[in-house]
Amino acid sequence: MFDFRLKVFHTVATRLSFTKAAEELFITQPAVTKHIHEIEQHFKVKLFERDGRKVKLTAAGQTLLRHTSELFALYRNLEFEMHTQADKKAGRLRVGASTTVAQYVLPPVLASFHQQFPDIRLTLTTDNTEQIGQSLQQHQVDLGIIEGRAKNNAFRYTPFLKDELVLVANANNPLLKRSIKTEELLKLPLLLREPGSGTLEVIAHALKPLGIKISQLKKEMQLSNTESIKGYLQHSHCMAFLSRHAIQSELEQRTFSIIDVKGLVIQRDFNFITPHGETGALVNLFMQFALTHNLK
Repeated sequence: MFDFRLKVFHTVATRLSFTKAAEELFITQPAVTKHIHEIEQHFKVKLFERDGRKVKLTAAGQTLLRHTSELFALYRNLEFEMHTQADKKAGRLRVGASTTVAQYVLPPVLASFHQQFPDIRLTLTTDNTEQIGQSLQQHQVDLGIIEGRAKNNAFRYTPFLKDELVLVANANNPLLKRSIKTEELLKLPLLLREPGSGTLEVIAHALKPLGIKISQLKKEMQLSNTESIKGYLQHSHCMAFLSRHAIQSELEQRTFSIIDVKGLVIQRDFNFITPHGETGALVNLFMQFALTHNLK
């Protein structure tokens, strides 16, 4: 029901590639160029600039992208609500989740949601907390689910699930102890998440009252996802702070052990984040579904 040319523009603008847009929309690249040219003629502005093989938006293109993002968000809500009138829930929902949530919490929720609402096309984007916030601001996702403490005033935060970060080591690690003092933490080789990670931010906040900075820790390496850290731990004498949700299987199989750090408890909330204002019906539906799902 919307102007297909705007869909073409929006796809090129978000992918910054005429070729990828053509592939995604199942049309030819000359057809993509034709649609863009027609929009430029209509508004009498240039939307893209080419720098060799690279494509970037002009100021006019950035303005149009902002409006098409809002238009398609409205259209998705319209589509869902009109289908709801016919007692059929359908539409498209784009969820962006930080790594731990996406890998260890959401899969069973997504499977159950799809089973109950098979006509809702749901996509999941995974990145760190900082990048998910940026994606929401840029209208690349409709709903964010993040870890971490930083509060961006542009978002509304709704608690989703409690989590705890614990110090973990390979069960065969010769440095393994049942309990350590906080000062001993400074001597242990540690694996940490990358800058921008919500997990790293939560750890830094928890260590601050103990007078410990992240920079003081004996960092062996920084890795960008939990699975890489878990794999590294299995082949080293390192330790790492990981979510209990992420190590449930390893604890049951007794391949990992938890080390108690006296005086240190690291708890956090996983939060839904949405822009201020009225939340779309599809977003509300998914949030309500996830909150009532049987999560431990």
